[in-house]
Amino acid sequence: MNISGELVNDKLGAAVDLAAAEWRGANGAGSQGVQVALLAAGYVALRSAEDPDGHVLVFTPGEWAAFTAGVNDGEFELP
Repeated sequence: MNISGELVNDKLGAAVDLAAAEWRGANGAGSQGVQVALLAAGYVALRSAEDPDGHVLVFTPGEWAAFTAGVNDGEFELP
């Protein structure tokens, strides 16, 4: 999947230009893990660092806030 072209996101109802996105990953993660980019209007894009030309997930501000709150509350910790 080539993400340099136009990507239409159903949540935004418009094209999302990921070519100019500034992708960030965890320090020291290298090509493993995920990368995150902040988009217009508070949307957040997430992709695999191992496959930067692969699929991209786009989250609304509310979805991202709920996810990060869950991380901070320990909802995803293994028993």
